[in-house]
Amino acid sequence: MIRKLRSGAYRLYSRKVNPKTGKRRNLGTFKSRAAAEKHERDVQYFKRH
Repeated sequence: MIRKLRSGAYRLYSRKVNPKTGKRRNLGTFKSRAAAEKHERDVQYFKRH
């Protein structure tokens, strides 16, 4: 899940909420949405390999 920050950067969050904190895990902050989307694909790939 990608959200745009006030700074103009994009942050990748986990899809599931962390039950301990009640929030989503930060999986990285990127300057462009394309970079965030690429990293999200990488994350999904490594979840299954």
